[in-house]
Amino acid sequence: MVPEPESAPRPRSRRSFIKHSMAGTALTAALGTMAAGSAPAWAGVRQTAGATLELEPADASYDVLVVGGGPAGLCAAIQAARAGAKTLLVEKSGVLGGAIVLNGVNFPGLFHAWGKQIIAGIGWDLVTAAVDLCGQALPDFSDYTRRHWHLQVRVDRAVFAALADAAVLDAGAALLFHAMAASAVFEDGRWRVGLATKEGMRSVPARVVIDCTGDANVAGIAGFARRRSPALQPGSIMARLGGYDEQALDYEALQRAYTAAVERGELRSGDAVNNNIAQLLRSRGDNTMHVVGIDGASSEGKSRAEVLARQQLLRLFRFCRKQPGLEQFQYDWFAMECGIRETFTIEGLETVTVRDYTSGRVWDDAVCYSFYPIDVHRPSGDGIDIRPLEEGMVPTIPRGALIPRDSRNFLAAGRCASGEQEANSAYRVQASCMAMGQAAGGIAALAVQRNELPAEVPMEAVRALLRNHGAIVPEPQG
Repeated sequence: MVPEPESAPRPRSRRSFIKHSMAGTALTAALGTMAAGSAPAWAGVRQTAGATLELEPADASYDVLVVGGGPAGLCAAIQAARAGAKTLLVEKSGVLGGAIVLNGVNFPGLFHAWGKQIIAGIGWDLVTAAVDLCGQALPDFSDYTRRHWHLQVRVDRAVFAALADAAVLDAGAALLFHAMAASAVFEDGRWRVGLATKEGMRSVPARVVIDCTGDANVAGIAGFARRRSPALQPGSIMARLGGYDEQALDYEALQRAYTAAVERGELRSGDAVNNNIAQLLRSRGDNTMHVVGIDGASSEGKSRAEVLARQQLLRLFRFCRKQPGLEQFQYDWFAMECGIRETFTIEGLETVTVRDYTSGRVWDDAVCYSFYPIDVHRPSGDGIDIRPLEEGMVPTIPRGALIPRDSRNFLAAGRCASGEQEANSAYRVQASCMAMGQAAGGIAALAVQRNELPAEVPMEAVRALLRNHGAIVPEPQG
């Protein structure tokens, strides 16, 4: 059911995020001490009290290691560090934000359900800080009868990414870009995670690991059981289309031309979502191009997805340039990575089923709310199975869905949390991932402080910490 709004204090305001954004920081002095051609003995970047950046020694050890800097990972790292844990955030690319920035899905949601806010805390503060800084306005969340995408919040990708950098470093966490986990072994009460970096392999010790890769990569490397559906949902390539007047186009003629091009093999079925070229052009691209038949779980599979996505862009470009009114068709912008909806989830202590989700089940160990329609993109690329929740229903995510079975000192948050495909199609969205990430970061910090396993930390302590940092946490029923 719809929760009552909370008035928990927030230690970090939107304007505080903006105030602490990095400007004019430099690593020149530290890097200048290295001999030409020598391998640097650094493990990441950390911000000093004077708001300058310093390099982290390569032999540093951590309380919490977060792998993956998307919506879940950046919130996990910020929360763990703010709670006093020595934290390192590792990201495979050169930018934080994941789907929001790399994949161009820069409209995170949903933070509200049925007119009331159900997700707040670190992710919400970051999103609203970006909106404030750009002088934009939030949607009217009280008008919840609108289609769900009208209640998502548009953010400037560059501003959001820079604010995310600032928030992670301001929290006291260290940050390492351009690195991926390649091994993970638990011994003598701590993890040793092998990171593949530009200089080679580096071993990083940590007491707790949080997998926020989206694909449960670290969980798989560590040997924990993972789940995958027999038919995976398609990805999407985000792009902004330009060079035409959408009001001057003959959409009926364009649809006939599109259908004929598919029949000739010049285009592929699904190049435009629902094979609707009018929808693609009126939307100027955005989230209207499915990339089908891909599996982003491996480097090889992700490489194939990237190539297929750009081949699709090229097919559409060549087609459009031949059509009346589209002679100057162009891509004003396109995402650097193909967006992946589904690969692996962990086999958790708890598994969120579609019944759990659609019934608004409040788990005894619920750590956050989630709210989104069941949103299964058909594997064929032919449309989307969207099933809105019944009014008043607000699902929750249990702590057990963030902890792999048979694991010690390991959590997973975001898209790879434990759940069935239909439930995962809803809770994989960015606001829910932010809430799960913050919860995982808090649990990890408490586990270190209390010398307990993540599953053993009392839920009263988890709820208190998260609420103290602005999150909205469900109360158990009964």
